[in-house]
Amino acid sequence: MSEVASIVERLAAGADDAPAIAAPDRTTLTHGGLRRLITETAARLNALGLGRGDRVAIVLPNGPEMAAAFVAVAAAASTAPLNPAYRADELDFYLSDIGAKAILVAEGETGPAVAVAERLGIAVLRLVARGDAPAGSFEIEGKPVGPSVLSGLAQDSDIALLLHTSGTTSRPKLVPLSHANLAASAGHIGATLGLTSDDRCLNIMPLFHIHGLIAAVLSSLAAGGSVFCTPGFNALRFFHWLGEARPSWYTAVPTMHQAILPRAARNADQLAAAPLRFIRSSSASLPAQVMAELEATFGCPVIESYGMTEAAHQMASNRLPPGLRKPGSVGAAAGPEVAVMAPDGRLLKAGETGEIVIRGPNVTTGYEKNPEANASAFGHGWFHTGDQGVLDEDGYLHVTGRLKEIINRGGEKISPLEVDGVLMDHPAVAQVVTFAMPHDKLGEEVAAAIVLREGMATTEADIRGFAATRLADFKVPRKVLILEEIPKGATGKLQRIGLAAKLGLG
Repeated sequence: MSEVASIVERLAAGADDAPAIAAPDRTTLTHGGLRRLITETAARLNALGLGRGDRVAIVLPNGPEMAAAFVAVAAAASTAPLNPAYRADELDFYLSDIGAKAILVAEGETGPAVAVAERLGIAVLRLVARGDAPAGSFEIEGKPVGPSVLSGLAQDSDIALLLHTSGTTSRPKLVPLSHANLAASAGHIGATLGLTSDDRCLNIMPLFHIHGLIAAVLSSLAAGGSVFCTPGFNALRFFHWLGEARPSWYTAVPTMHQAILPRAARNADQLAAAPLRFIRSSSASLPAQVMAELEATFGCPVIESYGMTEAAHQMASNRLPPGLRKPGSVGAAAGPEVAVMAPDGRLLKAGETGEIVIRGPNVTTGYEKNPEANASAFGHGWFHTGDQGVLDEDGYLHVTGRLKEIINRGGEKISPLEVDGVLMDHPAVAQVVTFAMPHDKLGEEVAAAIVLREGMATTEADIRGFAATRLADFKVPRKVLILEEIPKGATGKLQRIGLAAKLGLG
């Protein structure tokens, strides 16, 4: 199949009776059943006056219906999954910015999403889950929105998915991704991981985020395989789901892997019976120490990948054995071209540090309604990721941090990831995030928040002393906070920007 295709074409690969969408305590929806659901959903949306190019926001909890609704609605209109935990003011911004024509919510939903949609004049559609039917089966109830302009199934150039960037330092940017972008990315992930119809992914990622939508759901289905959809991440339930789903892999952000590891010893039976072929990690840097512990615990390779919303997720990835995987590296280009660029647009050689840039069929053509962001992000024929990194002699990429997160201590530039890596070697440290805190003379100073391993104790002085034996003095954190938990974003990622203020280090 050619690189450019709609996700509808990509989903034609699965055998009719092969499993597609599974969930705890539910029968499994087959690929044939999923294709029928897509056809029925497209006809239903068209009958309600929604078609290609119309924008449907989806506000549903994690689970099989959310996964199925994303795929089925995207086949006929443009989807915009939103975090169900958003407050009314957040929903007002996102629904307005997307230009939603309708919003799809659960049958009994009475929360702020409905009130905000009604106030904005956005049609409210309700997803009725068929509990006695296979996982993911649903019908849509609602009043007609108007005459459908473009009916039928989506084409490769149609917008399939609209997601906002996290907007930690500025107004969130709206990223439109076409069917061709998503199909290319699903194909890239499937090729990198060697996915086949025998594979099953255990999804614990939120399905309002590019990682779960593309890496877990779409790449599995496009390969003719299946995805087991949980209600969301729960470290206490993980091993139970592992036993029920018997997946060949799962994908998660580092904080989730770190929450799973301490519980492994208490779930030895499920662990021994788990037929994992590999584990995938993405969306944030995976400490090399955590990678080693995961591989020792689960007895399978851990594949760290590098993705972002603007690339429909995957950009680079380590390889499965016998291919190369390097702890501390996010791998070699895995779909789009990946390069490192100087500020003047020169492509840098191996070993030289600069901004990571990409180009390829999975990359968005531009942010919506944001000419300033497009002017800075697209230049010299490449998309500028905003990340700093270096390629090694093998073409493997080492990310040294977000350009905005590099700490500038009186002119000395410090990579927070480098400091993280050193502090993670301390025997008492389970989790760490290094960040900039304001300083009246230097501008910024180095600070670190840490969570200790269960049953371990240490002091700020001990941590700083440990760091001083391995780091230049200017890189040693001047402030170390020992916390029960480090604040995380909605997708479970640790966020450096704004952490000083959140922790009262103003």
